[in-house]
Amino acid sequence: MKIGLPVTMLVLCCLFSQAQTPNWSEHIAPIVYTNCSNCHREGGIAPFALMSYEEASNASFYLANSVSERRMPPWPPSPSYSSFAHERVLTQQEIDLINQWHAAGAPEGNPDLAPPPPVFNSASQLSSIDLTKKITTYTVQSSQDEYRCFTIPSGLTQKKFAEAIEVIPGNSSIVHHVLVFYDTTGQCAQNDANDPLPGYSCFGGSGCGNSRLIGLWVPGSTPQLYPQGMGIELNANGHFVLQVHYAPGSQGQTDSSKINIRFTPNNFVRPIFISSPLDHITSLTNGPLFIPANTTKTFYSQYTVPINVSVLAIGPHMHLIGSSIKSYAFAPDAPSDTVRLIDIPKWNFHWQGLYFFPKVKKMSSGTVLRGEAYYDNTGNNLFNPNNPPEPVTLGEGTGDEMMLIYFAYTYYLNGDENIIQDSSAVFTTVSRKQMIGDVQLVPNPAQHDVRLLVQCYQPGDVIITLNDVTGRIIKQVADAYTVGEMMNTFTIPTADIPNGLYIVQVRSGNEQRQMKLMIQH
Repeated sequence: MKIGLPVTMLVLCCLFSQAQTPNWSEHIAPIVYTNCSNCHREGGIAPFALMSYEEASNASFYLANSVSERRMPPWPPSPSYSSFAHERVLTQQEIDLINQWHAAGAPEGNPDLAPPPPVFNSASQLSSIDLTKKITTYTVQSSQDEYRCFTIPSGLTQKKFAEAIEVIPGNSSIVHHVLVFYDTTGQCAQNDANDPLPGYSCFGGSGCGNSRLIGLWVPGSTPQLYPQGMGIELNANGHFVLQVHYAPGSQGQTDSSKINIRFTPNNFVRPIFISSPLDHITSLTNGPLFIPANTTKTFYSQYTVPINVSVLAIGPHMHLIGSSIKSYAFAPDAPSDTVRLIDIPKWNFHWQGLYFFPKVKKMSSGTVLRGEAYYDNTGNNLFNPNNPPEPVTLGEGTGDEMMLIYFAYTYYLNGDENIIQDSSAVFTTVSRKQMIGDVQLVPNPAQHDVRLLVQCYQPGDVIITLNDVTGRIIKQVADAYTVGEMMNTFTIPTADIPNGLYIVQVRSGNEQRQMKLMIQH
């Protein structure tokens, strides 16, 4: 949760910027290590590393410029339109610190105060795994972008439901993103068998009309974890299909990406569907989808929800001519109020995702979903695959176009709108079993101490720690502290803690909440 700064804190921030120039060790390293180094490291997908002061200072202009334009970290949805779980978005204060640091000549500060560089590995983030499937080792053939689909027999002899899906790239320096489909028709396996190399060439999707999208991965992703009692349906005798995008310059390198699956304890669960009610055929209101050469055009789609559903996530999809895409809704009991869902003002095919809402959204029967997609088929579109531009029609090819807005949803049950999907990747339902609710830090940034406000739904024990960005515990605030219902207040002394970015963690049993805390003396 982001908390607006009161006027007094704004004054303190101004006094800080006047009194102390941001330096790498205390101010910038925590931001970079938390938000950038996952990709910008040896073996990462980014073209250069940001794992040391020397590397970051040499790239300070790029850092300042890219964060100011919000090109990095890559997060296509507009934060001002709607918010999502697991957002990779810098605060304005973090952006200002990076700009002030660059303008001051990128000073290092005291290296003894710098946090240790993070350690990355390819280990699973799941606590338990029931099924692991790996693609046949593949050697990239193209020096440009290559999209390859790999089919893997599921080996399932009966229907199962996946409550967690995790993609682990086999070679993180070349794997740009992965889409995961599930196919029970055998068509994708036949496409694979018809190609002499492992997998087969594909672009917009799996190339199999009846395959279902069940997951995806982009750098920085966490596993897809679904709430208790829900899961992705996986029928027997199907195939997992991994569409892997290999970045330019990967020719000759090898990859063996894999997926990990954790099943629900039983099959008495609600199935999660990932489908596109807003599409380029049945719901398009001004179709057909056709963009003449040297023109721009906006298309609209509309769909009325027939039953009460619980929506967990949303994921727009276009190709290279696409320029922007937006989706919103009107509730049947408030037709004049717009429910903002997602706005991607600068569409980039290479950075698409499935975005989970902070809380599950109830959409009642009669809710009207709408989509708007803008296409630029001119020479001004740097991603246009045709030079000079050519007419573009609906299709799955590189030069074709699509307009799809996927929703992950299930049948609604009372209380679903209280299910939290937060940045800790722990999904819990507000019930008599859940204890931790809202968590706030005031003030943030902090100087001498900060108040931690913890909302609890029932009495219980909590453990509160202050961690650095690598996860190392700096201070234990409360150990098995018994709290009451409503709002509980804790004070965290910060006068003895160096300036930088930290993580406050509140735990109770398997529940946890995490919040960023900036300390500035």
